[in-house]
Amino acid sequence: MSWSDAFPRGRTAVVGASTFGLGTCPGFSALEMAAEAGYRALDDAGLSIADVDGLFVALPDDYLGGLAMAEYFGITPAIVDNNRTGGSAFLCHAIHAALALNAGLIDVALITYGSNQRSNAGKLVSALRASPYETPHGARMPVGGYALATARHMHDFGTTREDLAHVALSARAWAQKNPEAFVRDETTLDALLSARIISSPLSVSDCCLVTDGAAAVVMTRMDRARDTRAPIPLLGGAATVTHKEIAAMPDLTTTGAAISGPRAMAAARITPADVDVVQLYDAFTINTILFLEDLGFCPKGEGGRFVASGTIAPGGALPVNTNGGGLSCNHPGMYGLFTMVEAVRQLRGEAGERQVPGTEIAVSHGNGGVLSSQATLIFGTEATL
Repeated sequence: MSWSDAFPRGRTAVVGASTFGLGTCPGFSALEMAAEAGYRALDDAGLSIADVDGLFVALPDDYLGGLAMAEYFGITPAIVDNNRTGGSAFLCHAIHAALALNAGLIDVALITYGSNQRSNAGKLVSALRASPYETPHGARMPVGGYALATARHMHDFGTTREDLAHVALSARAWAQKNPEAFVRDETTLDALLSARIISSPLSVSDCCLVTDGAAAVVMTRMDRARDTRAPIPLLGGAATVTHKEIAAMPDLTTTGAAISGPRAMAAARITPADVDVVQLYDAFTINTILFLEDLGFCPKGEGGRFVASGTIAPGGALPVNTNGGGLSCNHPGMYGLFTMVEAVRQLRGEAGERQVPGTEIAVSHGNGGVLSSQATLIFGTEATL
């Protein structure tokens, strides 16, 4: 049986979604932030922590965070998943939760994350182990790995720094419509292009924010979900890992999204042309270009020109990162769960000024490591079942 045949299309749904403490959240630990986001998502679903029997967690500062979170909540879940694939971990959690829910092993899954990196450390908190092979060469990681992929894309396809800047410009335009976004200031293409270089060819304007933030979603089977306020069915999901260190990446301009995307869309029985909004893990501007290509929204090598045309900005044909993304909304170390929350809000019609009218199908895509782990989810409204 193939992955697309085996995936439980539309048999599970997100029934609660929440964020908490975006930007700065002084006085809270990462665990407390994740717990608060979890409580809020459960309240959104009309459920309580006593209903949760599947707990999915990846905290930035505790490798046994799943145990700590169960203890904090005072629950004894049947399944605890502490899988860490970087920022894609939470989309992998959703796939695992869907399989467990569909099998009847659990009834309610809570996926939650929190980070106080900005308030506590004032910088990116990374669990990435220094490479014995790459570190001696002096590359600044993780930005150096993404800079290598960017340089290769420029060399092979003629992508320019102006193309990259259009990714950041589009993200800022969306952020200006989102009251939760951490950076909403006006900016220009010239301002973005004159930003300080961090790791050539990437400048500070090509890099994600360093913020606090927490998010959570609640999932259950579709039969139970229909009794909740606004269920969003999970139509498809798939994930893969291609490497850990950037030196081992098979092709610097092709990511595992070229595998996870088609599998997820086949499971959902859709094509890229059916998608109304796309939420991508934009840790760096090159991510958006690579993932749009690898997920099939434009041909390989055309991503730079695709984004520079205004297609992904407000008013464009393919709205991307409608909350402002990791570049302008928030990036608390691992961002993947926020792509899921924004997809759910768009499908529910609850995105306020940034709402994309008539949204029926949304893609949520997560990335981990240095383009190492990729996970794709396809969400739809009940009309798409």
